[in-house]
Amino acid sequence: MTHRRTAEHAVRILARIAGLLTCLVFGLTMIPAAHAAPAYRAYLDLPAVNGDGASGGGLNPALPLDESTLREALDEARADGVAPSRYGTLLHQYWLVVSTRNADIDLAAWDPALGVRANQRTFSQVYVNYFRLANQHRDYWWAGLAGIAGGSFASGFFDLSDIGMVLDVPGIHQLGNAVADLLRSTPPELVAKVPADIRLLATEGARLGADDVTWYQTRLMIMQKHIFTDLVPMHEAYAALGMAGIDEMYAAGVIDADIRTAWQSIDSHTQSGNIDALIRMTDREQNRVIADQWDVTSAGRGTMGRVLTYVSTVAGKPAVPGVRAPGVFAPATVSADITGRTVSLRTPLPDFNWADRDTRWTYIMGDLAPRHIDMESNRPFAEVVLGESFWNKLAHGRMLARIPELIADLTTQWQLG
Repeated sequence: MTHRRTAEHAVRILARIAGLLTCLVFGLTMIPAAHAAPAYRAYLDLPAVNGDGASGGGLNPALPLDESTLREALDEARADGVAPSRYGTLLHQYWLVVSTRNADIDLAAWDPALGVRANQRTFSQVYVNYFRLANQHRDYWWAGLAGIAGGSFASGFFDLSDIGMVLDVPGIHQLGNAVADLLRSTPPELVAKVPADIRLLATEGARLGADDVTWYQTRLMIMQKHIFTDLVPMHEAYAALGMAGIDEMYAAGVIDADIRTAWQSIDSHTQSGNIDALIRMTDREQNRVIADQWDVTSAGRGTMGRVLTYVSTVAGKPAVPGVRAPGVFAPATVSADITGRTVSLRTPLPDFNWADRDTRWTYIMGDLAPRHIDMESNRPFAEVVLGESFWNKLAHGRMLARIPELIADLTTQWQLG
């Protein structure tokens, strides 16, 4: 009997334990399961710390560079009703990744700080892509201007590589020495009134070193990436989604009301709309995106930043048909009283430096933009110009090939009267 009672007692204990376990399991099943936070939450409220193009990769290192991952995060944020202002950098990064994929550019490796050799293909590919956009979308007038005029700067970029290796033949030293010789034979009363950039070229041009050129190349590459990062993603968003893509970028704070108006103008598919958009986008590019960066470049490396930006202005001639070189558009002309007579000096050198925003904008609106509008308004002509290989355009604009012409202009057009 004792053994039977002990067994029955044990069975009752086991039954109670089993009941308790059943209740516990049942109770746990009634507790709602904890949901993992959606992946996009890690991508909200991020600043665009690399929006100025100074570093490698995308806008924020916390964001992935994989297009499908970015797209999935965006779709989830939209589906959950997240305010666009919270996912602005995520949205911008997505369209930037789309842009670099379409441009055949490796965004992860695009780092101006790595120097010319590491970025040379990317530097050219940016302009190849502008022509792709302009040829595929006939309303993308700004892309056409960026390809043609920007490609002219690309020519100078490649020249700077050459000059950096052979500073004495031919290049900035030769140009500076030619200006110095002319100033020595010019009355001092006139020399005192010559723009400071011309005098600086004469006195400092021969001191330019390879390190100065390398620094300037990096500055140009930073500005190039900044422009691409700012303006190309909105072009891809419109190409893919129309005004819905632009409106989302506006709601997210990626673009402002002025540039949204530019896209509304493009969406009208009219000539007047394309002209309005061209001017607004060019204004954004030159007066907001890179204006401060030009200021920093001009003031950098002691006097050498100013010398290099002025040399770019002297040698630069945007390849838009009909555009005048800066020195033809605004030649430096001064007058002075010399022994009771008014004497004037007219030079073939520009009276402005491309790094200075006000005079740069005067040139753009006074000659560059109007000639581009003329070209775009003649569609068959525009197709020929835009359809020419970027590499042909690059070869036409090489500054080293133009040095003899520039020096010949100096000696024949430096005129006293």
